[in-house]
Amino acid sequence: SSKEEAAALSMELLKKVGLDHKANEYPSSLSGGQKQRVAIARSLAMKPKVILFDEPTSALDPEMIGGVLDVMRSLAQENYTIVCVTHEMGFAKEVGDRIVFMDQGKIIEIDTPTEFFERPKSDRAKHFLKEILTH
Repeated sequence: SSKEEAAALSMELLKKVGLDHKANEYPSSLSGGQKQRVAIARSLAMKPKVILFDEPTSALDPEMIGGVLDVMRSLAQENYTIVCVTHEMGFAKEVGDRIVFMDQGKIIEIDTPTEFFERPKSDRAKHFLKEILTH
């Protein structure tokens, strides 16, 4: 039945995000990072061509960030197309294929992570990286 198929898919996706052991929990009992990972599993159920993440770690406690980034890293390795707005520069450098650097709603640079982080072209990107990487 489709209900059984949906239940099986749900468990498979919860396992993918490392939360199959929480399948019978209520959302109120989950941490922020766990809720974020459940949201990722829910989005994967729709079999998207592209997954958009808008600051997926910004509201999380620092110790919860790693679990969410690990899930995103595994999705990238599985060749999901991911568009991610983030201030997690280490993650962007490690996982990204392209860095799109924006300022005040405008695209300033588009480059590979290596080029962007090692040889930024715009003064704005140079300033941003200097500030971000020295703190």
